[in-house]
Amino acid sequence: MGFRHWYEETVLPKMIGFACADPKITALRERIVPLAEGRLFEIGCGGGLNQPLYRPDRVTGFAGLDPNGALLDKARAAAQAKGWEADIRAGKGEAIPFASDSFDTAVCTYTLCSVDDQAQVLSELWRILRPGGRLLFLEHGRSPDPGPAKWQRRIEPVWKRAMGNCHLTRPVSEAVGAAGFALHRTEHKYMEKMPKWAGYMEWGIGQKAG
Repeated sequence: MGFRHWYEETVLPKMIGFACADPKITALRERIVPLAEGRLFEIGCGGGLNQPLYRPDRVTGFAGLDPNGALLDKARAAAQAKGWEADIRAGKGEAIPFASDSFDTAVCTYTLCSVDDQAQVLSELWRILRPGGRLLFLEHGRSPDPGPAKWQRRIEPVWKRAMGNCHLTRPVSEAVGAAGFALHRTEHKYMEKMPKWAGYMEWGIGQKAG
């Protein structure tokens, strides 16, 4: 087993889990994740961090996808602890292995930054949602301000290698809208006590026409 494989399978999941479980990040999740309802699909579900925030009285079924085997184990354990019958699979968002028009809600938190093809993933999320279905998103992304954006461009090449292909310069709401979703309730902020190049967050709802 090479160093890169060991790092991505052993060290990186722990780093991501620690960062994404930060109380400040959890507070942002609480603004968007509980809005999920009906048959639910979560991309990047590894770790199971969103599962405690879903409302059982609103969610009728759960499916998820993640490429990291170690994180998938945590997601399955979280679903089992919740008492859900969940269909959680290994795979990439560029080719979601579920039928078109299958879900009422899709949830995407801190995932679009690290996929290989952001536009293709959003196209797939559009495809699997029923007409009128909603994409709930929370991501870090490209700052609208010149100073932080400059540092994002400078740091991103090294950051991607260390953080599992995580990009700092990708647009968020703009990309969701470009995929055909109508945007609702979008918000953004810089996280306190974080450098602005890493702490620009966006969240909201994208709705599929129908």
